[in-house]
Amino acid sequence: MSPKTSESDGRTGGPGGAPAPARITVLALAVLALIFIFENTGATRIRLLVPEVTVTVPLWTALLATGAIGALSGAYAVKRRG
Repeated sequence: MSPKTSESDGRTGGPGGAPAPARITVLALAVLALIFIFENTGATRIRLLVPEVTVTVPLWTALLATGAIGALSGAYAVKRRG
């Protein structure tokens, strides 16, 4: 019997290989989210935690900030889990 020359752990993607379907899906969703964010350019009023304080910003700024906060929270939760 000859020794194995290569081993596979069953994962797709990596150097020289096709990207994994999960990565393609995440990338597609990120692109769609960015398209949605930058298509909504109108100004909007946002009420902060203090009832009397409101700010007017472009909607894309608010959506992008909310998405970034969500991404950072998700990354932190995954890092703490694993």
